[in-house]
Amino acid sequence: MISTEVPEIARQCAAQLAQSERIRKPGRPLTERYPQLTLAEAYAVQQLNIEHRLQGGERIVGHKIGLTAKAMQQLFGVNEPDYGHLLDTMVHDAARPLDLSELIDPQIEVEPAFVLAKPLRGPNVTLADVLDATDYLCVSLEVIDSRIENWRIKLQDTVADNGSSARVVLGSAQVKAQGLLLDDLITELEVDGKLVETSNTREILGHPANGIAWLANAIAPYGGSLQAGHVVLPGSCTKAYRLRGHRKVTARIAGLGEVTLALANEPARVGES
Repeated sequence: MISTEVPEIARQCAAQLAQSERIRKPGRPLTERYPQLTLAEAYAVQQLNIEHRLQGGERIVGHKIGLTAKAMQQLFGVNEPDYGHLLDTMVHDAARPLDLSELIDPQIEVEPAFVLAKPLRGPNVTLADVLDATDYLCVSLEVIDSRIENWRIKLQDTVADNGSSARVVLGSAQVKAQGLLLDDLITELEVDGKLVETSNTREILGHPANGIAWLANAIAPYGGSLQAGHVVLPGSCTKAYRLRGHRKVTARIAGLGEVTLALANEPARVGES
């Protein structure tokens, strides 16, 4: 049930973002239309649209974490990550080409995905708790997209826009955390046969599991928890790469294997208001 206490500004912002996603046409930054928009209100916007989608029959299958790299936190003027929800309709099968015309201006990132065997409920969740609760990890491609024109986003814009979530593609290899040096895995992104990004998982908050612990603790005061079976993306150590004009992407993480995704068509629109 959507609370009647949701601020009117949140309802207006939620309506704009839902409309932009539905018609695949980005709108003006929320922070331009509503300069007074707070971070708490931005999360209320996110929750409002997630609840609408749940009422329409979609299911939450996990979460994604963003702004885990220090450089990105400095860019947005924050000292902690942000998060969004993953819905069943966002999970894309790597065996099928991704139709870019379903999106606005998609970009892609490589991440190690955690699949939980046990729930995690804060406060005081630790890195060790995360590893103990993890069933397995796999390499993943996260396709991000923005319902804000030209990606002209501030922190409140991307939080309201569900962390700029769009699609997630999981690799087939399911690897146990035990024995993996999760804070030292070489990560690569290849686009149309060309290596475009190389990094290391230590760039994800020093250790990818730190992001999962942060999220479990961050949502605990609001009654939230991470559930068994859910997928959690801890953030990327590679830069996002625009997909327009490309036809194939491959993600590799040492020890976790690789996943390849074919791309079809072109994004719906870029930079329209």
